[in-house]
Formats: sequence, C-alpha cells, structure tokens
Amino acid sequence: MPHDSQPSSLAFPRLSAMMFLQFFVWGSWYVSMTGWMNQQGLAGLTGWAYTVCPIAAVVSPFFVGMIADRFFATQRVLGVLHLAGAVPMLLIPVLLAKPASGDATAFTHPYVLLLLAHALCYMPTLALSTSISFRHLSSAQGQFPLVRVFGTLGWIAGNIAVSYLPDGDRSAHQFTLTAGAGALLGLLCFFLPHTPPAAAGKAISVGQVLGLDSLRLLAKPGYAVFALCSFLLCIPLAGYYAFARSYAEHTGFEKPTFTMSYGQMSEIIFMVLMPIFFARLGVRWMLAVGMLAWVVRYALFGGAADGQIMWMVLAGILLHGICYDFFFVTGFIYVDKVAPEHIRAQAQGFLVLLTQGLGLGVGAWAFAKLVDGTKNPETGALAWPTVWFSAAGFAAVVLVLFLAAFREPRETSPTQTPHETPAQA
Repeated sequence: MPHDSQPSSLAFPRLSAMMFLQFFVWGSWYVSMTGWMNQQGLAGLTGWAYTVCPIAAVVSPFFVGMIADRFFATQRVLGVLHLAGAVPMLLIPVLLAKPASGDATAFTHPYVLLLLAHALCYMPTLALSTSISFRHLSSAQGQFPLVRVFGTLGWIAGNIAVSYLPDGDRSAHQFTLTAGAGALLGLLCFFLPHTPPAAAGKAISVGQVLGLDSLRLLAKPGYAVFALCSFLLCIPLAGYYAFARSYAEHTGFEKPTFTMSYGQMSEIIFMVLMPIFFARLGVRWMLAVGMLAWVVRYALFGGAADGQIMWMVLAGILLHGICYDFFFVTGFIYVDKVAPEHIRAQAQGFLVLLTQGLGLGVGAWAFAKLVDGTKNPETGALAWPTVWFSAAGFAAVVLVLFLAAFREPRETSPTQTPHETPAQA
C-alpha cells in the first residue's frame, strides 16, 4: 500500500506530472545551451558548463542524506529547491544579454557560476523525485516505470520546445523557459502527497551517504571491472553531451536540439524491448552490446565528419537507446543483484557518484581539452574526425578490457527476471 492515506490512483497523475516537469527542466537547457553559448562567444566555457552537473552530483548525496532525508518533508524540499533553482536560470539572459568580449575560459565566469547555482539546487531533486515516487506507489515495480517514462517524455518535450523558440536553441529564452518550468514544478511539489523525512531520528555517517560502505564489493573481481569500466566509459559520454548538439548543427541539421531528442525517443523503444534482450543475453553481453553501441556511435560521427553525412550522424544519435538502456540500466540491475540488501541503496548511490559525478566530471574537462587541441588556430575550425575517432578508440579499449576481465556471477544469469530500476533520461 502507499505510505500515506491517499490511494495510489490519486498519487499517480501528480507523480507523473512531477516527473515530466523534472526532466523538462533539464532537457530545456542541457543539450541546447551550446547553441546560445557559441553565438555569445562563450564556446571556450563549454567544458566548464558541462562540469557543473557532475560537481553537483558529487555534492548532492551529502544534502539528501544528511539534511533532506532527516529533517524535512520530501515534497517541501523538492518545492523549495526547484523554486530556488529557477532564479539563476532567470538571471542568465538578464545579466548576460550582450555577447561576451575577449576569451571566456574561466570557471569563475558569471555564466558558469549561475549554472552551478542551478545545478546545486537541481541535482538533489533527481534522487528525491525517485524516492517520493517509490513511497506513494502501491507497486513500485509495476507502476514506477510508467511514472518514469514521463520523465523521458519531459526531456523530449524540453528539447522540442527550445527548438521552436524564436532563434531556436541560439535564444537566451531557453533559460527563461527552464526557469518558468522550474517555478511551475516547485509550486506543484507542494501539492504532492505528504512524505515525512525517511531517516528522521536515525544516525547516519558520511560513509553511508557517499556509499563508501559498498566499497567492499570491489573485492569481487567482476564488480571491480564493472565499476572501472563504468567510470571510464563516462569520460567520452561527457563529450557526447557537450559537443554532439554542435556537431549536429555543423553537419547541417537545422534544428540540432530537436534532432538530439531522437536519442531519447529511441530510449523509450529499447526500454520496452529490454526485458526480451536481457532474458537472452544476460548481464555480461547486455553491458558489452551497450559498450559496442558507444564505439559504433562515435565511429559513425567520425566517419560522417568530412562529408557531413547526415544519416550517419542521425544513426549515431538513435543509438542512444542502446547506449543508455543496455549499459546504464543493466548496470543498475547488476548492482541490485550483487550487492547485499543492507548496502544495496548505498551501492546504487556509489555507482551514480562514480559515473554521473566523477566520470562525467573528468570527461567534461578532458574532452574540452581534446576539442581545443584540434582547433585550427587560424580558422577556428575543429578536426571533428579526430575528436570522434578518439572517443571511439577510447570506448573500444574499455570494451576490450571489459570482455577480457568481467565474469558474470551465477545469480545474474539470463534465466532470471531483472528488477525494474530507475534510469535517467
């Protein structure tokens, strides 16, 4: 039964609306912002701009574990965070209305600091929106995937909405749109089912918050290989998030942010098909196919560069469904299987910290260096084949390492049914 007196049937539409707006907020700036940045002369800040969410992902477990889960009702924390996060987004077009002069490359640039302020408010809400859903659905495994798919739809809607703004994703109004959606979500959160703090009155350590107790799983060779490969694979992933939209525009797509949303559309399809593949392939080959899809995607991008071959770029974007679902969702399932019940939540948290925090953080910095290193000093043109083939080669090395060293434990054999797990858009 749900954890409050309200029937699950009444909670479901509100939670679905929450999840839709949760990812609409993220999808309405995260992919598209480089369109505006390039026009404003802020392309040199791309690496830093895509570092703010990983930084916030490292910080957010402290906030959720030490404060939100112990002292305040979840729906109120969500409401306050989304309202607060709307403010810096609203300020971006106001404070940075004119194109920048000079070489903007510093982390302390006002634009990066405003993004960081928003990210610090937003990233904790990812865990909180998931936890409030689980606490008010009568069947987490049966109903949560239906709620969660509204998040992917929200991300797609955010991409599309930005694409049809005046000036498309070059418009500063994308940040105003983000702020408006965040404010609306903040107000909606106060009408979600009441959810008292889950850990009120309980002692908790920093190790528990960061999932450090789950480090004992690294003693298992298979898990250690999985953890290392998950971290490494997120390094080129950061490059996809930061530069694929600009590359789609370079290739000739008129609405590059809209084009990028096809990746999330394919994610929905493969999420539906995933149980069929899982039953036949098992964890090891699901992960391997996911990694292979990353290699193929970057290779397609690299091969399309010189001739600006649009179908190859589109095919690479459509592979996002396999890249994300087969690797990340399978990863959540694998951790759920191998971790003892008392540290299972910590192990999932540590995986997010390792990938969305450290992996994407290192990747945003490293990929920005790679891109800058290929730039023609006279024309400013980028050597896109070098960029994407480097990413493909890196992902291929990770795939080979995984296949050589990973062994699937008996308890995750393909004959068993995987648990449903949350996934990010």
